[in-house]
Amino acid sequence: MQRLDLIVSERELEKLLEALDAAGAPGYSVMRHVTGRGRSGARVSEGMEFSGLGANAHVIVFCDDGLLPALRAAVQPLLEYFGGVAYTAEAAPLV
Repeated sequence: MQRLDLIVSERELEKLLEALDAAGAPGYSVMRHVTGRGRSGARVSEGMEFSGLGANAHVIVFCDDGLLPALRAAVQPLLEYFGGVAYTAEAAPLV
């Protein structure tokens, strides 16, 4: 099993979720208003938390290994055009 973590601008979240659905993602979790420090140098500020300006969304997908190529093909063009990051990791159920 794989875990796919994506961090994208909230403005592009719907496009990303549509791409994941089209690629066959079995489901996902979404956390909005994610702020922090990344390549852009932006840092967490109370203004960002209040307004959401510059905030990102964190999307987590758990899927079978075989689905990863389709998910990669679906999200790569979005990440290249709009920016964002995506990482995979092996995942195993705890219980």
